[in-house]
Amino acid sequence: MQRTDISDPAYFHKVVDCQWACPAHTPVPEYIRLIAQGRHDEAYWVNWVSNVFPGVLGRTCDRPCEPACRRGRVEEKQAAKPEPVAICRLKRVAADNKSDGFRAMIPKPAARKNKRVACVGAGPASLAVARDLALEGYAVTVFDGEAKPGGFIRTQIPRFRLPERVIDEECGYILGLGVEWRAGQRIDSMKALLGEGFDAVFVGCGAPRGRDLPLPGRQEAAEQIHIGIDWLASVSFGHVTSVAPRVIVLGGGNTAMDCCRSARRLGASSVTVTVRSGYAQMKASPWEKEDAEHEGIPILDFHVPLAFEHVGGKLTGMRFKKAQTGEEVVLPCDEVLIAVGQENSFPWIERDSGIAFDEHGLPVLNAQTFQSSLLHVFFGGDAAFGPKNIITAVAHGHEAAVSIDRLLHGEPVTQRPPPHVNLVSQKMGIHEWSYDNAITNDLRSKVPWTAANIALASIKVEVELGFDAATAFKEAQRCLNCDVQTVFAPKLCIECDACVDICPMDCITFTDNGDDLRERLKAPALNLMQDVYVEGGLKTGRVMAKDEDVCLHCGLCAERCPTGAWDMQKFLLVTAKAGAACRDTSPRKVA
Repeated sequence: MQRTDISDPAYFHKVVDCQWACPAHTPVPEYIRLIAQGRHDEAYWVNWVSNVFPGVLGRTCDRPCEPACRRGRVEEKQAAKPEPVAICRLKRVAADNKSDGFRAMIPKPAARKNKRVACVGAGPASLAVARDLALEGYAVTVFDGEAKPGGFIRTQIPRFRLPERVIDEECGYILGLGVEWRAGQRIDSMKALLGEGFDAVFVGCGAPRGRDLPLPGRQEAAEQIHIGIDWLASVSFGHVTSVAPRVIVLGGGNTAMDCCRSARRLGASSVTVTVRSGYAQMKASPWEKEDAEHEGIPILDFHVPLAFEHVGGKLTGMRFKKAQTGEEVVLPCDEVLIAVGQENSFPWIERDSGIAFDEHGLPVLNAQTFQSSLLHVFFGGDAAFGPKNIITAVAHGHEAAVSIDRLLHGEPVTQRPPPHVNLVSQKMGIHEWSYDNAITNDLRSKVPWTAANIALASIKVEVELGFDAATAFKEAQRCLNCDVQTVFAPKLCIECDACVDICPMDCITFTDNGDDLRERLKAPALNLMQDVYVEGGLKTGRVMAKDEDVCLHCGLCAERCPTGAWDMQKFLLVTAKAGAACRDTSPRKVA
């Protein structure tokens, strides 16, 4: 195997599994350490720089970081299954406990540039673009048809999951940077918008159209059948305040889970979710399914909808075929919510405006730059490649802002600067480190809930209460500090095998190199998705090989090493945002 190039920014980034999995590359271990130290303002700041909406995401993120968490792979199986650190809910701890002093940490926008940028839609992608570019002095105008910003964060996520005050606060930080907010101004013509002379346009209008099910009975019983995302918006704005007694929700995604839990709170005596697929194949996040079932909502899988049953236009039930048996069944109901997916809809973009669309109705974009065929028009979020999630939309916004910034400086948008990387030793003494590396066997902490009789009585009562200070500290201690890397200096090694003996995971081996190295380690490196750290230059001609997949980052190898060949070095990855750094394409070296 080739010697590992640890100067490659991607190498140690990939070892920090949670950060690698996060679309916005949030430095998760860094903010978790700050939370453990009670430094909530700084923890919130670390998040705000990366993901823009820490309070929102701390309640609603799809959590791609958590399935990637090393804790879920290496801890002893004390429960039914090992569980990752509660990364998402710790993010909320920072948001809930920060002080008013955080506002002083927000930088002042740079001197105003003579460049104007329009953002269509006020969802997370557009607001991320607005945040990044406003800080750089661009005159940013955000257009939205609603009275308040937030996009689908505000209209489609129920208040029992995300209080409106959190949305107001975090959108307010962005608008407070001098962004012009055009409330109630829905763009209905791209040509007209282009005619206003903006130097760049970002389209972040989401995927606003819910898919329908044109089954028999759909038109006749239309008054009792609703598209899920439209119904959720009506609930959010107070236009819908009650539901019929028996409700069926069609669909297996997170929108379906929001619909069924909302219907339960609006007075339905019976709510049932039906999905075509198997339970395990549902698109909803596992915790979303668990929350719905915890509230007494059954999920019936392998139910293929066939027809809406009605009498004289009044809905009476739905007919399904059980996919596994072929049996047809009728489930009685008085109201149906259809949550089987969302689609992009761009009726306001004229097809002769210069923006090309593919056969699926999506804009033809450069996947790296988010630039359309009309070079000063960019797309992001659900509007770019179809429905995803908030954190992906934020990541799109950052990249699009970099593209816009480079475009408006006359630089090629396809040339992206590499991330800035630092490796800093954490050594404070012979056997002392500047971070807490005690490995705890504590199980994942449970987030407390509001009592069911209170939570289910109102759609505005937040269900999850968040961690208190003691629980937050305990959960933060479960983090393995995967960003504090084991860095090996072969010139100092005397090949005494002390590190091999002390390693609790048997992940260090000194052996001859070869293509079969993975199989010859002290503990075979079976996860091919994670690298083996290989370093040569030893006096015997052997190599040091360490399986990065199961390393605890406990530091015992470095403590035991008599020559200091092992060091614990904190890895910091800073991705380029809009600004001078994103226009600096000179190579950067590891410090």
